[in-house]
Amino acid sequence: MGPDDFRAAMARLAAGVVLVTAHDDEDGPRGAPAGMTATAFLSVSLDPPLVLVSVRTGSRMDELLERQPLWAAAVLGAGQRTTAARFAMKGRLSDRLLFQDVPHTLGGTTGAPLVKGALTALECRTEQRVPAGDHTLVIGRVLTALLPPPADGPLLYYRAGYRVLG
Repeated sequence: MGPDDFRAAMARLAAGVVLVTAHDDEDGPRGAPAGMTATAFLSVSLDPPLVLVSVRTGSRMDELLERQPLWAAAVLGAGQRTTAARFAMKGRLSDRLLFQDVPHTLGGTTGAPLVKGALTALECRTEQRVPAGDHTLVIGRVLTALLPPPADGPLLYYRAGYRVLG
């Protein structure tokens, strides 16, 4: 099976949309905010609380998460389609302008940007990095979970587009 067939098959699997964020400390003491949209994100373990995100090997986020062990993941809601699309753009990971119009705070545990309005936000510390083909699986221990009252349902990615339930 070739990559195009595999991509087409996997496009039929609906996935939640997550914004993974961190601070790039190479940009000074406060660091530059960085983020990427991910759909390959899952819970791994309850005890200890672990999550996994798949990041393209050699990408700017992969390089950042290799040197920065603290990061966050925000599960995006149906009203955050624009945010998901903005952070899915290639080559703009550390562009401060990406966060300019996105309401966020900095996590008290990790210092990573936490997007306001997300269904939940998890602050994490990398426990393990596992090479897997053209991606790196980053396993993070959840240090803090924020559970605001949900404003809407989840944002999903299905058949190469953002979708909402209902």
